[in-house]
Amino acid sequence: MAVRFNVPKSPKRQVYEASMFLGADFTSEASTVDDTKSPNTENMIRSVPGKIRKRMGYKLFADYGETIYGVHHLSTTDVWLIHAGNKLYNLTAPKGSKWIDHITNFIVDHEAEPNNILLQTGDTSITLIYTGMAEHRSVSFQLNQMLVILDGTKLRVYNGTSVQLVQDIAYIPTLTIAKNYTGGGTDYEPLNLLQPAFIEQFLVKSDQGSVRDFQLTFGGLDATTVKAWLLNSGGNWVEVYEGSAFSVNRSTGVVSFVNPPGPSPITGEDNVKIQAYRTVPGYADRVNHCTIGAMFGVNGAGDRLFISGNPDQGIRDGSLYTYINCDWFSQQYDPTYFADTWYSKLGSDTSAIMGYSIINNYLAAHKDYNEMTQSILIREGDLVNDEPVFKLINTLQGAGAISKYAFSYLATEPVFLTRLGVYAVTAQDITGEKYAQDRSYYLEGKLLKEENLEDAIAYTWKDYYILAINDHLYILDGLQPMRTDRSRPYATRQYAGFYFTNVPATCLFEINGELFFGSTSGKVYKWYTDEKDLESYNDDGEAITSVWETADISQQLFYKKKTYRYVALRCMPEISSSVQIWAQKDGQWTLLKNDVATLKYLSFENLTFSKMTFSCNRTQRVTSAKIRLKKLPHVRFRFINDLLNEPLGVNDFAVEYTQAGNIK
Repeated sequence: MAVRFNVPKSPKRQVYEASMFLGADFTSEASTVDDTKSPNTENMIRSVPGKIRKRMGYKLFADYGETIYGVHHLSTTDVWLIHAGNKLYNLTAPKGSKWIDHITNFIVDHEAEPNNILLQTGDTSITLIYTGMAEHRSVSFQLNQMLVILDGTKLRVYNGTSVQLVQDIAYIPTLTIAKNYTGGGTDYEPLNLLQPAFIEQFLVKSDQGSVRDFQLTFGGLDATTVKAWLLNSGGNWVEVYEGSAFSVNRSTGVVSFVNPPGPSPITGEDNVKIQAYRTVPGYADRVNHCTIGAMFGVNGAGDRLFISGNPDQGIRDGSLYTYINCDWFSQQYDPTYFADTWYSKLGSDTSAIMGYSIINNYLAAHKDYNEMTQSILIREGDLVNDEPVFKLINTLQGAGAISKYAFSYLATEPVFLTRLGVYAVTAQDITGEKYAQDRSYYLEGKLLKEENLEDAIAYTWKDYYILAINDHLYILDGLQPMRTDRSRPYATRQYAGFYFTNVPATCLFEINGELFFGSTSGKVYKWYTDEKDLESYNDDGEAITSVWETADISQQLFYKKKTYRYVALRCMPEISSSVQIWAQKDGQWTLLKNDVATLKYLSFENLTFSKMTFSCNRTQRVTSAKIRLKKLPHVRFRFINDLLNEPLGVNDFAVEYTQAGNIK
């Protein structure tokens, strides 16, 4: 009798494929990370939405020898200033300038070049324009063709040729007009915090021809020489001098003329003008010690400078005081005039103002994490009796800001850094109410473990929000938003995030579309821009290590044993490229393949014999390997390129496997 044997079928071969790469997920546990994200990625960035490549590096641009605290731009003359140590340098050189290039040791002459030329690794001493800055982070704003620079010690302006202290050129207000010799008069302008001078104008009436003494509003005047002018019959002011034409009692504020000025020669016009000086201790420091600001004005016009960030607090004249929750605004188009009445106290005085955001026609002031009820206060500007008024119209609850220098914009949203991550102020679609939403959930598992988050700085370049802290960059990609209501409460959208290492940035700035950064060493670096140039893939001569790691791959039945037999990676072709493919088995990493040949093509313009290939195929390449990873519930793969001057672009990944039997 014939015997029949039932031969079991071979396990069906299955395929796992990934073709979307949407940045990091450092927050979720690796086994729960979405297939489109990586629990461990480094120095990778979007090439096109859904695809990734190794980031480009940077090269030395200039060396100032001291920490770079800020970079400032005056657009009127297209001049860039570098704040390094306690000095300001001109990063741009005018036509016709000469300097010695430290690389070639040749004199460089730019007589033929138009406009300004960027100074590259030259003799910085010839571009030094100012000494006396604070060794503290600085910010700047352009107003009325002047660059206003705040560093926490003195307010300064750069006018295109020189740097001046604002208090030395500050506007002198006319305090009162039509004033009677005994006092009174009409209030005209408030005092200027930045300097002690003030002007008062008197109208001498027809029955006051013998009056010699004129009472100023204030006594206790400074020793500074008082100035005075008298109106003549031609309507011109004629100066007279203290000591000869008049004397001053500084304790009482009385100015006594030797000869009576007499009635006004022009009916109804003031005919005595006196300029005196009275220093109020701490007045100028209220402005000078500010460290942050924003351009804002009536109806949203950016024609006034709002400043805050003054850390001063303590005891003065026996009373407690604090300025951490105060801000001040300037005169329209005049950064030299900050009136003593043009200020606001925002929210609780236990929390500081950390920064500003412009939301449509409104100014949002962000408080720090000590503010429990009103973390964002929103004001609008209006004119009341021809005077600017900036009234509070709304307050928002949410996480308080932690860094003064991490405010920027991503897409159309103002974003800022908190202890909980990067948040955005957004408008609710239905009700129009404003509220704050988390935008950095996928980066927070690593970002929030960084030390000194209060020192983080941010910059928006193209579609990226770049946050720099501790030689690392955390990047949110504005081109890759992901709608979700599950990943984070009160957040309807997250952005793909990326992570760079070995970037010691203290500030970031953009010139003609190219990105630069300053460092603690005093060096200014320029990011490469040519993706096809092999020289773009190094960090000032050092190799860049790029990593992309998949999430745990267990597919549909996590309890089944899988045997992985084949892995393939589709990459962009490069003149020179390579990739290491690793796999994690039972917690241990094993190198599966180090492919140094498949991904490159022959280019005679960039011929390197040590990396030479005879392939002329410039289309996408597939590197693959037969593997045997047996009886695993899951596996994870890692792709690495760590060679000098080598790019890597990843488009697709696939692995074949079979599964049979349950995990016991």
